[in-house]
Order: sequence, then C-alpha cells, then structure tokens
Amino acid sequence: MTPPGAVTAPPFRADHVGSLLRPPALLAAREQHAAGTLDDAGLRAAEDAAITDVVAVQEEVGLRAATDGEFRRTSWHMDFIYRLGGITRTDEQIRVRMRNASGEGAFTSAGMAVTDHVRLDEPIFADHFRYLADQVTTAVPKLTIPSPSMVYARGGSAVIDRSVYPDLEGFWADLSAAYADEVAALHGLGCRYLQLDDTALAYLNDPAHRAELAAKGDDPETQHLRYIRQINAAIADRPADLRVTTHMCRGNYRSSWAAEGGYDHVAEALFGELAVDGFFCEFDDERSGGFEPLRFVPPGKQVVLGLVTTKSGALEDADALKRRIDEAAKHVPLEQLCLSPQCGFSSTVEGNELTADEQKAKLALIVRVAQDVWGSV
Repeated sequence: MTPPGAVTAPPFRADHVGSLLRPPALLAAREQHAAGTLDDAGLRAAEDAAITDVVAVQEEVGLRAATDGEFRRTSWHMDFIYRLGGITRTDEQIRVRMRNASGEGAFTSAGMAVTDHVRLDEPIFADHFRYLADQVTTAVPKLTIPSPSMVYARGGSAVIDRSVYPDLEGFWADLSAAYADEVAALHGLGCRYLQLDDTALAYLNDPAHRAELAAKGDDPETQHLRYIRQINAAIADRPADLRVTTHMCRGNYRSSWAAEGGYDHVAEALFGELAVDGFFCEFDDERSGGFEPLRFVPPGKQVVLGLVTTKSGALEDADALKRRIDEAAKHVPLEQLCLSPQCGFSSTVEGNELTADEQKAKLALIVRVAQDVWGSV
C-alpha cells in the first residue's frame, strides 16, 4: 500500500541539495594533479572511486535521489559558467564577502567576461551525469547546475562586451537559449531530475545586496523579475518527464554566508511565477526569516524545507524539526512540503566545517524525520 504522503517524482520528502564533502583521498589526488605529479587519468580514477562510494552512502541512508557530490568541481557554479561558449576566464578576481560567527572572510574566484555571443558549444557536465547514472542502483540520479541568473550575477553588465551585445536583451535571449540547449541535451542523456542552484535570487532579500546592485546601475526592485523570466525561458520547452527544481542560498563557503533576510522581497513573484516543480529554501536559522512568504506557493509546487544546517556538525533534534515542519504547514499544505539540509555540504572543494560521519548522520536524520512525518521518503 502506498503511504498517504508518498511522492512519485522529485523533489522527494527526504532530499538534499547536492554537494558533499570531498574525501581525503580525492583532495590528495587533486593536490597531486595540481602539482603535476598525477595525470588526468589518475585524477579521473580518484574521482570515479570517490563518486561510487558516495552514491552508495546516499542509497544506504535511504535517500531516493543521489548526486555525484559535485566531486569533479572546484566550485558549484564557476566550473559550469566557464564552459559556456562566449564566456572567457579572466585575470580579474571575483570576491564575495562571507561571514560567520567567528568573523569575516571571502570567497574568491578567477573573473569572467562575456566576449562573444553566449551559446552552448557542447553539453556541460555530460560526462559527470553519465558516470553518476551508471553508479546508482535504487536512487534517481540528480544533476545540479547554476541557474542562468548566476552568469549575470557574478559580473553584471560591466563584464559584457557591448560591441557584442549593444542591447542587453540580446545577451539575455542568448543566455536562456544556451540553457535551453543544455536542458535538452541533459534530458537526452537520461537526466530526469535537474536542479538550478541560485544565490542571486536569495541575495536580493538582503537590503545591503540590493544597495550594491543599485550602485552597479541595476534596479534592485525588479532584478528578480528579470531572473525569473530568464529561468522560465530556459526551461519552457523541457520535456514533461523532466523535473526541475531551484535551490536558493544566501551563500555557503566553508561554513560562512554572504547575505541575510527573509524571502519577502522576492516571494510573491518567485513562488507564483517561477515555472519550476519545487523550491529548495534555506531555513536553518534566523538569517532566512520566517515561513510566512510560503503563503504565495501555489498548489502543485513542492517546497523543500532546508531545516538541517550544513554549517556545523551538531545534529538537530528530530522533534524540533517536526515542530518547524508543523509551523511551515500553517502557510503551505503539509503534502507540498519536503525536508533537506539548507545547502550543500561542500559548495566549493574546501567543504564546510563538519566531518563525513556528521554529514551522513544529518542525511540519515532527514530520512527518519521524513518517514515519521509523511510515512514515506
């Protein structure tokens, strides 16, 4: 008999965002490769072995979807963005201010520039997905990629060559078309669960970030509407059997964050207009505000409550999680809710400040709580 809370398609009652802590052997292999003492084939073998192991862990704890932990990436988003046609890596530096309870730091990456028409020259992460799909036995293989918003958010209009795009509408149209091609290619490889990771939408909830956007010449009151339009254009023609979710994060780098604020600024348009099947929402502490913005979630859309933090190894209390799910259910029906960590465990190769055993315990807790609340994962 099917449990009353069972879901037949992603997102699942117990889910996770995507990135996982890189094991020591893989980190050592990456260092050796960077030093020139390990060739490409050796690094690939180390990645393969680590992915095989981490898929088994996800299935062991009872998750119905599994990722490759983003083990072949340095960063959750820049590895993808640099592979888009028309995007050039530069010597300039992207710097995002981060903070945590201990103080401030920064995420840094090589810069980027739009130097030609944006396009998809070849499917991105195709080999990543193929290997993941070959490793799963019970779980649905899930691929995560940065949303179209991130291509603009990481540089803004200043990095777009205006001789290529005298009108930015052309840039946005080409960007969404490139993503549409990527979505079609991934579906052709067998991908049926795709997640678009997005910090741009979440950052807009922070007045300080809206002020920074205004200083760059953008309109912080309407920028989220632009992002929503372009994501919708990218996924408009997706096949009916491809489930697409988005994950919205306020920054996640070595247990630090970049932004604060509830979802109020973007909620009505985001939940009402973004044409995804589910929303992974960060709710692990007071930085994310309350559940009230969920009142804008329409019927038929799932909200994955990110109640379990990836920023520390302390294990949450199961009953406390259930009480918070009950609070959220006052604003959106319980049958539209799911449970996950608030973000990935390792958005960059460095990872957050917890151990692999603590990571596994958190994933197992999510499965147990989902089983108790919905009778299914």
